[in-house]
Amino acid sequence: MYFIDTHTHLYLEQFDNERDETIQNAIQEKTVKMLLPNIDSSSIKGMLDLSEKYPNNCFPMMGLHPTSVKEDYRKELAIIEKTLFESPEKFCAIGEIGIDLYWDKTFFEEQKKIFLKQIDWAIELKLPIVIHARESFDEIFDVIKHKISPELRGVFHSFTGTIDQAKKIINWGFKIGIGGIVTFKKAGLDLVVKEVPIEHIILETDSPFLTPTPFRGKRNESGYIKYIAQKISEIYSIDIKEVAKTTSTTAENLFNLTN
Repeated sequence: MYFIDTHTHLYLEQFDNERDETIQNAIQEKTVKMLLPNIDSSSIKGMLDLSEKYPNNCFPMMGLHPTSVKEDYRKELAIIEKTLFESPEKFCAIGEIGIDLYWDKTFFEEQKKIFLKQIDWAIELKLPIVIHARESFDEIFDVIKHKISPELRGVFHSFTGTIDQAKKIINWGFKIGIGGIVTFKKAGLDLVVKEVPIEHIILETDSPFLTPTPFRGKRNESGYIKYIAQKISEIYSIDIKEVAKTTSTTAENLFNLTN
């Protein structure tokens, strides 16, 4: 039995004092593969250094996060594009990309444009996309509906939407990333997950954020994926080994991690 954390920011400063220990602990807890979404130009070196140090465990993505779309977005996007197209084989996905209307709506139009641009890169390079959707499901659906095809695949990371939104995502051929929020008693996400066939779900921590119960309020880490898996096993009334096998197989197929 092993798990895959499909979304973790292990290169961030929250792990500076114990990054290696955190990764070793995750591996010990059977989280053997950890996927690293990029944020912007400032995160590239740390992310790539980590994936080079742990080539069998840490797998980088490349993309411009929507909250990093500011006045200098053209410069940022150019750096992301150069890094991606110089060595596309290094990356398991284009991510994380999308639209975020929670923190700031100032650059909403630019977020849409850059999201669309990165979708085109993914189609060109035959890579999946990892979508950040915070208070923006309708806006993301409006952008992505024009690009739906067998060539476009990916995941809506840290899903917090409705059953209808989940069904739309699945019908388009995308997966649903489930993290620590599913363990929160008042979130109601468990009721949505129950309506989604497990083969459409992949697991993630989004560490150091969104720590699952029983560690809520503390720094999250990839080793905590087992608590998310345990909650999934309760929702579906199946063994945690089946959760691990199904979600890991789905993740490996989506991100081409089987080689």
